[in-house]
Amino acid sequence: MATTYRIPFNKPYFSGREFDYMRQAIENGHVSGDGVFTRACHKLLEEQLGVPKVLLTTSCTHALEMAALLVGIQPGDEVIIPSFTFVSTVNAFVLRGACPVFVDIRPDTLNLDETQLESLITDHTRVVVPVHYAGVGCEMGAITDTAHGHGITVIEDNAHGLLGKVQGKYLGTLGAMATQSFHETKNFTCGEGGALLINDPALVERAEIIREKGTNRSRFFRGQVDKYTWVDIGSSYLPSDMLAAYLLAQLEAREDIQRRRAAIWNRYQTELAGWAQANQVRQPIVPAHCVQAYHIYYLLLPSLESRQGLIAHLRERGILAVFHYLPLHLSGMGTRFGGKPGDCPVTEDVSDRLVRLPFYNGLSVEEQSEVIGAILAFQP
Repeated sequence: MATTYRIPFNKPYFSGREFDYMRQAIENGHVSGDGVFTRACHKLLEEQLGVPKVLLTTSCTHALEMAALLVGIQPGDEVIIPSFTFVSTVNAFVLRGACPVFVDIRPDTLNLDETQLESLITDHTRVVVPVHYAGVGCEMGAITDTAHGHGITVIEDNAHGLLGKVQGKYLGTLGAMATQSFHETKNFTCGEGGALLINDPALVERAEIIREKGTNRSRFFRGQVDKYTWVDIGSSYLPSDMLAAYLLAQLEAREDIQRRRAAIWNRYQTELAGWAQANQVRQPIVPAHCVQAYHIYYLLLPSLESRQGLIAHLRERGILAVFHYLPLHLSGMGTRFGGKPGDCPVTEDVSDRLVRLPFYNGLSVEEQSEVIGAILAFQP
């Protein structure tokens, strides 16, 4: 039986109009993909971000799989991916036969270390996938310059970073494509969902085909062909319009949601600063040229033992804090691709010491006070 915590790590948030919109979707008589609410989500995101095309998907994982199909990954191609990321980032390309090349992360932002890219590029490199960890932007100027100098495609994994910016530009708008997540742990959610952001207009038509099971159904509904048929490989990546209805309510509340999250993040950062400095605990670092998405609040404890001690200390008080990614290059699958200890030393170190604190849109002032008070009572 699962343990119930008084203060969980995450709690799904209701902005207020979700059920109304879902009811409307039912009344519309169109609850499958690409209905009124799906199109409304597309339009909102395209206008907010200034991207040529947004396509909702059933998950960020599926958006990544679509990106791998669109770039034409073939067996033997190499894809440079940070070891410190979720397994979906690598799986999407391995499914197409690619060989992952794991790159280490920067010790400050925990993002892909752009200074290592050049040394990892070979004649087989097809794609580099920067992951904007915690919604803080990677050094995209250096990454895109290096990649484009070698004819390599950049696909942003922006699961954490919707509405974040780097150098004044929205995360997700700097590569040929980008992927978003609307999983229940994200700032904006529909339970399970994602999106593919397409910044290269030349990819739009084929993306629609792949998303529609390899058919030109989208062209048919626009009246561009008088019937649709199978024209390419593809799968069913369309979410229900019911999910899009739920998501639209969240996206419409984006300013309020981001204000809430900024207040929670900033309070952790301010009220834990003295304790962190006294106990050799590192707080998150957000470069001045980044506007973060306020997705995660983490602490880097001095050691694995102190990290585990803090998690246990909080759990004894009914508070759930959790660690994060294990190094992909040291996983069972990662070692099959040649990963070994010492390949990504920053990743290996950070993975042992990082703890994520409770952080959700509805976290109350009282709940956060309890979390902060419990941490201040802990000595690493």
